[in-house]
Amino acid sequence: MTDTPQNDEQNMANDTKDTGLDLQDLGDDMAAAMAEQDAAEKAAAPSKSEEASLEAVYDIPVTVSAVLGNTKMHIHQLLKLGRGAVVELDRKVGEAIDIYVNDRLVARGEVVIVDDKLGVTMTEIVKSAK
Repeated sequence: MTDTPQNDEQNMANDTKDTGLDLQDLGDDMAAAMAEQDAAEKAAAPSKSEEASLEAVYDIPVTVSAVLGNTKMHIHQLLKLGRGAVVELDRKVGEAIDIYVNDRLVARGEVVIVDDKLGVTMTEIVKSAK
């Protein structure tokens, strides 16, 4: 017996009966899943109008500060400080430092050295209190 389009359809129908799978339902489910994935990808990607509106703020300067720690002292103690003086801070070695953008705490991180300069690796993003 040769394979013809009619024989293929009959074989597929017989396979469906044997396995209990309905190929039409399977195709519909697959199409629905693909449509859902496409919709999710479109929702996640910013639209051209959103990108254009964000471009307006890309050139606004901000101040980024990394705070190693804090301490309080009296003026007379401050005036006594000289070269080589050590100021004790409220943080322990290895404890995360605070990262501020425009005086707002946005993250915590660790101090790193990059090409003979200090840098900061962000290890935690701080959610705003709003």
